[in-house]
Amino acid sequence: MVDDTRIMLTGGHLVDPTNSVNGPADLLIVGGRVAAVGRDLPIDPGTTVIEVPRHGVVCPGFIDMHVHLREPGDEHKETVATGVAAAVAGGFTAVACMPNTTPVNDHAGVTRLIRGKAADVGLARVYPVGAATKGRDGEQLAEIGELHAAGCVAISDDGRPIANALLMRRALEYASMFDMPVIDHCEDRSLAGDGVAHEGYHATMLGLRGLPAAAEEIIAGRDVGLSGLTGSPVHLAHLSSRGSIRAVRDGKTRGVRVSCEVTPHHLTLTDDRLAGYDTNYKMNPPLREAADLDTLLDAVRDGTIDCIATDHAPHHYDEKHAEFDSAPFGVIGLETAVSVCLDRLVHPGHVTLVRLVELMSTNPASILRVPGGTLGVGVPADITVLAPELSVTVDSSAFKSLARNTPFDGWRLRGGVTATIVGGRVVYANAAAKGAEPFTNAM
Repeated sequence: MVDDTRIMLTGGHLVDPTNSVNGPADLLIVGGRVAAVGRDLPIDPGTTVIEVPRHGVVCPGFIDMHVHLREPGDEHKETVATGVAAAVAGGFTAVACMPNTTPVNDHAGVTRLIRGKAADVGLARVYPVGAATKGRDGEQLAEIGELHAAGCVAISDDGRPIANALLMRRALEYASMFDMPVIDHCEDRSLAGDGVAHEGYHATMLGLRGLPAAAEEIIAGRDVGLSGLTGSPVHLAHLSSRGSIRAVRDGKTRGVRVSCEVTPHHLTLTDDRLAGYDTNYKMNPPLREAADLDTLLDAVRDGTIDCIATDHAPHHYDEKHAEFDSAPFGVIGLETAVSVCLDRLVHPGHVTLVRLVELMSTNPASILRVPGGTLGVGVPADITVLAPELSVTVDSSAFKSLARNTPFDGWRLRGGVTATIVGGRVVYANAAAKGAEPFTNAM
């Protein structure tokens, strides 16, 4: 049966870097795909018209290329269903989920399970990332071809670096045969030891074991070198330090196929937040010094950093409600990322809306080789509608996620999400956004 459903978004400001669109325009969706973009498009009979709220910005759907959905194995922290509900509430039309599940996503059966769960829910698109090594043990490569055939878009031993340089080289070479990037967690475990906070003034004053920036920088430099050696794409996850940015910038100057991401919390928070031993500020890599944050902001502006990704890492309340040393690393971010980025990056002038769309939509789609990142005619109608002037107060008790471990609880922010559209369906409409009510009628 042919789907000829027609929906027109009118009155919005379209931002589509791929097609050099940045201004008022209407957008027509037919059968779940973008059919036309332009000013004052004609409205045919039978078309559902949705007025974009005043100041609303229509963008290609945001893609979070680094999340943890915890299923299978840790459903008390998060499930695929609650994770994608959080994703669409946060403005994300797609997420790439990491393989540190139980069992590890190192074979096709786990990949198919995750994809099946996501299809059953029918909200955000879910792209599994397969393990680079069996069991994420760093000893033997996983069946990368099998994982690719089952639907994995990248490989990673997320949370653990591929410590053996030769094995990392082989992973890069093998994955490149399937045009898949290797996503690496940059951390020299022998140097990081049992550190729990950035090695510096604040950790010393608080009596916390230090985790030096050099532990990240050593592996970042190595990975850039191996990518240059093999000609294969490598993506460095959640970079946090000045030295890592230098390594990436140097690699890009030399034409190395390296890309990298940064999290909203590393762009907005520093290690002085640790003073109260609040475990919602415990993550890996840890919050760094102000000079590191300034370098990250510069790298976001100048294009060294390719993506903003949340590293959404849900944990149960009891696990985080523990002594700082023993609490697990990680914070959630799917439902706060857009507001934090609008408030702390766009409104102060660090980046433009066009650049934000590149960081959260265009570039993730390109790196992962997945549909999206553009509103060109014929592409799936995956759309994020932003409300840059919306006043948002973060309330973790109202999250769709099962977890509450956010460092932003109670923050008042300027900017949020009006609606999330996947395949032409409105899968989330924010009733708090003034004028957002018409989106409810299109669900």
